Amino acid sequence: MLARAVLAFVACPGIVAYAVPFLLHRIESDSHRNRAGLILLCIGTLLLLWCVRDFYVAGRGTLAPWAPPRRLVTVGLYRYTRNPMYIAVALVLLGWALWFESWMLLTYALAVTAAFRVRVVFGEEPWLARTHGEAWQRYKARVPRWLVSHRAARDPEG
Repeated sequence: MLARAVLAFVACPGIVAYAVPFLLHRIESDSHRNRAGLILLCIGTLLLLWCVRDFYVAGRGTLAPWAPPRRLVTVGLYRYTRNPMYIAVALVLLGWALWFESWMLLTYALAVTAAFRVRVVFGEEPWLARTHGEAWQRYKARVPRWLVSHRAARDPEG
């Protein structure tokens, strides 16, 4: 299972959060460096690795759709948000954009983040409801979708 977890990491966030930004940066010839971006990149990477570990250890699975966790993961960063892995990838992407001071990478980061929201709302949450039933419903009621609950802003889904 460890090999599948490593393959999933390389195939999913490895491509989206590291390979594509690297290739997009190579397209832009102007190369500036802003150290604040490197800080975001490092923080996002550490958070991402923490989430991958929790999927592997607590969830008994990987972050890949072809080998998802068998157990609902509610430990670690998942105690504070239902989607810490997506937040971590967004931080990595924003880190790249800031580090290279790239509008192209910022646009990519925003597009990927919007795609994450669509995937979560229309794909993952319905699947989690079917797969984990009442445990998912309790978790969903207790933990916001993102870091800040939108319930105060009349978002019934958090």
